[in-house]
Amino acid sequence: MKAQQIFAVMVKEMRQMARDRMTVAMMLGIPTLQLLLFGYAINLDVRNLPAAVADMADSGGSRALVQDIFSTGVVRPVAGARTPQELQLLLRQGKIKIGIVIPPDFERRRIDGREAMQAIVDGSDTSVQATARQLAQMPLDGRSFSALQGQISVLPLYNPERRSAVNVVPGLIGVILTMTLVMFTAMAIVRERERGNLELLITTPVSSGELMVGKVLPYIGVGLVQTTVVLLLGMWLFKVPINGSLWGVYGAAMLLIVANLTLGLLVSTRAQTQFQAMQMAFFLFLPSILLSGFMFPFDGMPKAAQWIAEALPLTHFMRLIRGVVLRGANLLELWPDVLALLAFTVVMMSLAILRFRKRLD
Repeated sequence: MKAQQIFAVMVKEMRQMARDRMTVAMMLGIPTLQLLLFGYAINLDVRNLPAAVADMADSGGSRALVQDIFSTGVVRPVAGARTPQELQLLLRQGKIKIGIVIPPDFERRRIDGREAMQAIVDGSDTSVQATARQLAQMPLDGRSFSALQGQISVLPLYNPERRSAVNVVPGLIGVILTMTLVMFTAMAIVRERERGNLELLITTPVSSGELMVGKVLPYIGVGLVQTTVVLLLGMWLFKVPINGSLWGVYGAAMLLIVANLTLGLLVSTRAQTQFQAMQMAFFLFLPSILLSGFMFPFDGMPKAAQWIAEALPLTHFMRLIRGVVLRGANLLELWPDVLALLAFTVVMMSLAILRFRKRLD
């Protein structure tokens, strides 16, 4: 081999790489994104968990206890409740992660050394359970709290055994749907262009909207099949319970499927080749899996990272699927995330149609 010829090929490859601006952007953007996500957004120390207190004692000691608990920064008050039943309803609806129950005879229990406070925890998120147990053992300067060490019980609802599979398998449905469907549809229009079929489709009486919808519909069936496979394997291999209705499970899956397909269509109108479409799909998949709450606790992220996560469909699906499968909630109780996925779908589909028309013009 001659060094001069190898050098000539190397220079040619570098020039070709430099002309592909999408590849250069991905080469620089992916490591930058990973650094920012893992260094700034990902935080394993859960803080500011949404909580509510049912203070049935309403005494000076109980109010001081509540103030000491919130002063830790681990939990923050977001709702009020009068009974443990109201706390459980808030937990099922996903409005809080921890419900604190202070019984009417709080002062007597504290003096007698009996259980004086109970923390009802959303066990569908194992990180929340661990945080609640740390809170129950946390030494503080406030006497009202530190004096209760050993008198605080933690009741994990929905996953009392703290099995990780119960938490992971429902979320895995969303991860698989996001990873596959965005990529499949991202390459749909690009594949037609590379094969020369796009010009043929343009000459037919099919509108841009009809072409987009026609591209999306077959993959809806693919997504539903994937959902069914994960559910069946989860129940068979890992004994994951389905506490809610199957209609709710497939309704949540359908919302994510359509949202991911419209996102993939938008990517396909931007990419020039199937390889670029795959690159862009991976670029979107990375923040989705890291910021959605699937791998790392959502409440431990900085506010800026949470705002970005709220724009990702997988974040809302995680709340829906865990709410339906583990907490037995229905989609009406989780309506904010349902509306968020519907709005995302409408916006992405509109942008995809507009971009496709612009490229035709």
